[in-house]
Amino acid sequence: MLWSGGRRLLTTGLQSQRWPFQPSRDMRLVQFQAPHLTGPRLGLEAGSDRGVIDLNAFEPTLPKTMVEFLEQGEATLSVVRRALATQLPVLPRPAVTFLAPVTRPDKVVCVGMNYADHCREQNAPVPKEPVIFSKFASAIVGPYDDIILPPESQEVDWEVELAVVIGKRGKRIKATDAMAHVAGFTVAHDVSARDWQMRRNGKQWLLGKTFDTFCPLGPALVTKDSVADPHNLKICCRVNGEVVQSSNTNQMVFKTEELIAWVSQFVTLYPGDIILTGTPPGVGVFRKPPVFLKKGDEVQCEIEELGVIINKVV
Repeated sequence: MLWSGGRRLLTTGLQSQRWPFQPSRDMRLVQFQAPHLTGPRLGLEAGSDRGVIDLNAFEPTLPKTMVEFLEQGEATLSVVRRALATQLPVLPRPAVTFLAPVTRPDKVVCVGMNYADHCREQNAPVPKEPVIFSKFASAIVGPYDDIILPPESQEVDWEVELAVVIGKRGKRIKATDAMAHVAGFTVAHDVSARDWQMRRNGKQWLLGKTFDTFCPLGPALVTKDSVADPHNLKICCRVNGEVVQSSNTNQMVFKTEELIAWVSQFVTLYPGDIILTGTPPGVGVFRKPPVFLKKGDEVQCEIEELGVIINKVV
């Protein structure tokens, strides 16, 4: 079961009904809040029930935000390794509210048309170069926060995505060096207002992608050394319990290394920057007839080894 603050989020049998996996027991970094603590904190998921170790209590000199933590590099990671090796008290999940593992990044870079099977779904050619767009950081919400339907759109759609979190600054990064710039991975939901993406605003994608709450992230930043192969992970989205997307990250046209090399030609990547790597087939807009999210829906986005995020539509 998953919990968020005082709200119980039922996922009983979630993995066993679909494709079972055990989330990594290694380094799963989170941002959280708790009623008895001041402000956001950095934590480490631990224990069989995925409770949270308060890293700021373990080492008070640690930053309290993920971006600052990543900016300090290896020094802060060594503290987390010490925490992992120490028997520390664990805050139970009901006692904490999970935030997005990264908040206020310098940029959120997104990749369109990056699954071969998603291209086939819409009878579109596979891109020869990455298709890049973006979201504003204000779209980011936590792994169990609500998605707010904007009154300006009647066509809000789902897209589960693997998100890459940058850990080290770089410009014009070679593909062979790219993984040295990666901190880890997390689950993202690229919520999309299709009317604004496909018809309004000159058919530019930005506005349709970046309404407030249109980028749920989490539940944890799983460090790259805790993921066996980011390009061979089962990826799934469910709406009200029904599987709507089910694929594997091995369908990605451009892998993490290629995306980092491509994007860093144009912009400097900074610690905490997020790259959403595209979505598999099964989105609502290409169904016949199209299906869109409505008030009361619950969306679960899940990626093998990384976990599941659950967001109610309000």
